[in-house]
Amino acid sequence: MANRTTPTEERSTRANVGDAAVETIRSQLRGPVFTPEDAGYEEATVIWNGMIDRSPALVVQPTGTADVVAAVNVAREHDLLLSVKGGGHHIAGTALADGGLTVDMSRLRGVLVDPDERTATAQAGCLLGDLDRETQLHGLCTPVGFVSETGLAGLTLGGGFGYLTRRFGWTVDNLLAVEIVTADGRVRRASREEHGDLFWATRGAGHNLGVVTSFTYRLHEVGPTVYGGLVAWPSERAEAVLDAYRAFTAEAPRELTAFLLLRRAPPAPFVPEAWHGERICAMAVCYSGDLDDTEAALAPIRAIGDPIVDTMQEQPYTRLQSYLDGTQPKGKHYYWKTEFAGELSDGLLSTMRSLAAENPIPGGQLVVAHLGGAVNERDDDDGAVGNRDARYVYGAAGMWDPDDPDGDRYCDWVRDAWEQFRPFSTGGNYVNFQTADEDDERIRATYGTNYDRLVEVKTKYDPENLFRVNRNVSPASASLD
Repeated sequence: MANRTTPTEERSTRANVGDAAVETIRSQLRGPVFTPEDAGYEEATVIWNGMIDRSPALVVQPTGTADVVAAVNVAREHDLLLSVKGGGHHIAGTALADGGLTVDMSRLRGVLVDPDERTATAQAGCLLGDLDRETQLHGLCTPVGFVSETGLAGLTLGGGFGYLTRRFGWTVDNLLAVEIVTADGRVRRASREEHGDLFWATRGAGHNLGVVTSFTYRLHEVGPTVYGGLVAWPSERAEAVLDAYRAFTAEAPRELTAFLLLRRAPPAPFVPEAWHGERICAMAVCYSGDLDDTEAALAPIRAIGDPIVDTMQEQPYTRLQSYLDGTQPKGKHYYWKTEFAGELSDGLLSTMRSLAAENPIPGGQLVVAHLGGAVNERDDDDGAVGNRDARYVYGAAGMWDPDDPDGDRYCDWVRDAWEQFRPFSTGGNYVNFQTADEDDERIRATYGTNYDRLVEVKTKYDPENLFRVNRNVSPASASLD
């Protein structure tokens, strides 16, 4: 399947990066600058989703905020298409500006932890594993995602969720402040007390507002040891497993999170060889509470009985956070469609079972991620992220080899699956899971009643839509060619 662009990107004028812009930026940056002819360019433009084929004309790797300011100013003054690459993990490939300027933050990976204040400040090139590694030295953490090689910046700016979200909310519910370079080249510190409107918008739609260079998070006592792992059953038991999943996730303590995976068993060492490639129902489980209470907390899962795989045990939180890394290798082709759900109705579970039984994608899966809890306790306008009625994320996730001739057919199947399960949605969806071909209405649905306020903030800080290589919220002043 050829890469698709959003309507917003199609309206954009593709930048031609001339010699003057290259000379200017080379003279102003301390960090390296790459054109397609330079050694290092190819490595700098590798992103997670191999389906995306985009080639920036220029890549810069800042070594500090001053470099970011210089890059933003050059992009604005020379009318360059501008993108920001953190971990390069967004499925839509928004890290790369095709024909334009990409700001690659990968050299900025410092983390400063204050265990007394229970805060951590992380630079924008950090991966999730960088933050977890440093905070867990003190038995502290903040809720982030569940694949350790994901970029911290992208995850946070889109809202962010993971195993600890039920206890502590979206990632942005734990964000205290950011340093951000806005479209005018100014460096601002945004928090609830400073530039409150900018901070509000950054918490869920931050890709639209500027280049965030650092994030300050509130930390919580978790770990360094938790209980969790993977447990799986044959697909023939799907109805019983899904019924049990619905029952216990509706009543589970907030310290327990279980993600449901309907897929073929991978050829992993912990999977009996006879089950490799067979359809299974699996759960990725994390219990972060008092380890003395593990038996009671896990009892509903144990009661399902007779698993074919069970790796659940006490283990370091950092290990659990990387448990699913091997299922998301860089360079594969990825295509997803997801929604938020307020409940797991009979109709939704029946649809998911049917789709799982017919899924033609060898590396594809139907997923249900467990939310609720702290997410639901804040007002819907507490941050642009919204979606305070979400108790689950569910969807179809396709993955296949780049040379697989059935790629187009797989994409069609994911879209068809989406049409079947979409009626069970709250109407909202998660911006970090949006693919490149989703239209402006999907973006509007992402933010719901917060959308109009978000347009106002975007218009104030980026009236010319410099930051548009993203799941874009257009300013009110933007012309639509």
